[in-house]
Amino acid sequence: MSGPLSEPEREAGRAPGREPGRAVGPLRGGWDDGSADHRFRVVPAAYVYLRRVVDDGGRAREEVLLQLRQGTGFMDGHWAAAAAGHVEPGESVVAAAVREAREELDVVVAPGDLVPVTVMHRGQPGGPALEQRVDVFFAATRWDGTPRLAEAAKAAAVRWFPLDALPDPVVPHERRVLEALRAAGPGGDVPRLLTDGFVPDAGA
Repeated sequence: MSGPLSEPEREAGRAPGREPGRAVGPLRGGWDDGSADHRFRVVPAAYVYLRRVVDDGGRAREEVLLQLRQGTGFMDGHWAAAAAGHVEPGESVVAAAVREAREELDVVVAPGDLVPVTVMHRGQPGGPALEQRVDVFFAATRWDGTPRLAEAAKAAAVRWFPLDALPDPVVPHERRVLEALRAAGPGGDVPRLLTDGFVPDAGA
């Protein structure tokens, strides 16, 4: 495994062990020195499902908060996790989940109240590395504040839905996770790892 670039190598614009003259990308906040531009890369993202149990005519019914996407250029017109987004440089996936809940729903979720649900490795057949994702899904039943639509440019609405009566359409890879949550039931286990979009896809 290559170590960090030495000062002469930084000045020369090349990585350790590389042939002279091969360019290295610019440093970006100290998190990417460009030395792995020939290697596989994925993009991490955090998803937060706020969940609650309501009394539906004497029957406990679990609901999940979703947003209707708009103006994003990706799956607009589909329902999706009410808070989700890419992990930013220098940020853990937990910190990203907390930030997205605050930015998109104006609620504060403590890191300890984020319950890991599953991880999905998602790709596009034949697509480049940057079209592959590692999506980390969290659920939370406790938070401070009242959830509201805080980024109207990115969503048309936020709404609670019963897990057993999801709206249509839901972003396809997210529907898989929501249906797994419904099938597991309260306290049940969701597969810890899912894959999506690969051919053949051997994921659960």
